[in-house]
Amino acid sequence: MFSPSKSITVILLALVWSGCAFCTEANVNLNDPCVVNKLIGRGVNIGNALEAPKEGDWDVTLQEEYFQLIKDAGFNSIRLPVRWDSHAMEKAPYTIDPNFFARIDWAVKNAMSRNLVLIVNMHNYYDFFTDPNNHKERYLAIWQQIAERYKNYPNTLLFEAINEPQGNLQSVPAWNAMLKEWLGVIRKSNPNRMVVIGSANFNSFYEVKSLDLPKDDRNIIVTFHYYLPNKFTHQGAPWAPDANKTLGMKWNGTDQEKRAIARDFRVAANWGKENNRPIYLGEFGTFYKADPNSRFQWTKAVADEAVNQGFSFTYWEFCHTNFGIYDPKTKTWNKQLLEALIPPKQ
Repeated sequence: MFSPSKSITVILLALVWSGCAFCTEANVNLNDPCVVNKLIGRGVNIGNALEAPKEGDWDVTLQEEYFQLIKDAGFNSIRLPVRWDSHAMEKAPYTIDPNFFARIDWAVKNAMSRNLVLIVNMHNYYDFFTDPNNHKERYLAIWQQIAERYKNYPNTLLFEAINEPQGNLQSVPAWNAMLKEWLGVIRKSNPNRMVVIGSANFNSFYEVKSLDLPKDDRNIIVTFHYYLPNKFTHQGAPWAPDANKTLGMKWNGTDQEKRAIARDFRVAANWGKENNRPIYLGEFGTFYKADPNSRFQWTKAVADEAVNQGFSFTYWEFCHTNFGIYDPKTKTWNKQLLEALIPPKQ
């Protein structure tokens, strides 16, 4: 397992800092959530790999070259969705498969050795969403193992509680109660770990204001996801309701369309300012069947407004056909989308 010594950590963090386009100061305080949020900067999700039932089931298998490609493209961070429940025992003590843990170690090492901030989450634990009371013990036990394993890593490795609370866990009271227990587990072994917490109802920007976070725990970055208007971003997606009916819908980047994004983002931004909490846009993207120019216009508008509001972001996602910005078969980037996320240097 990759476990950097203190001296290596200092060098690593200096490299991370100097390579971040958002950072201008010489000193790094990784116990400041605003600093860490700036280090997340402009990032990308490596989706459809480790959050599949088994890696490769959804046509994405992680390759070492992916981490370098992401770094060379100018991204600062990676969000790594992980389906831990498919790789843990069903009964107590809910032990995580050591081979799977080693695979996560490998991913962490590849990100951190390239000075990429890494957000590791729990993704697609559907049984937990359906029956949170009976799966709470397992959920917390899995996180206890993750927290213990990575407790000595620097704060450029972040833990995200769970992706898009939904089902019987999407109500505000249920999610807030679960968050308190989750934080209690994490803080036992990681008292200063930077963590990412999303709002109820599928990480809705509107529900950010409903989060009940402990005021004395400042090492928290708040996240939300954004795919509005869904009829545009998910046109043609087989799992989206009536998606084929909106095929051909365009997004032209008009002032009115951009104002809608700004209005939505201000809901999260204003709450963040009032509560002194940094905001991180964890997911946004468009399904590949949308008009290419419309995809570019929407993606650029969302990324630009996120930066304007002081948010960090990670685009959904890297290399799957559905939303991806990189084609692993032809080994080429979608240049329009890449430039929407990382504007070319003048």
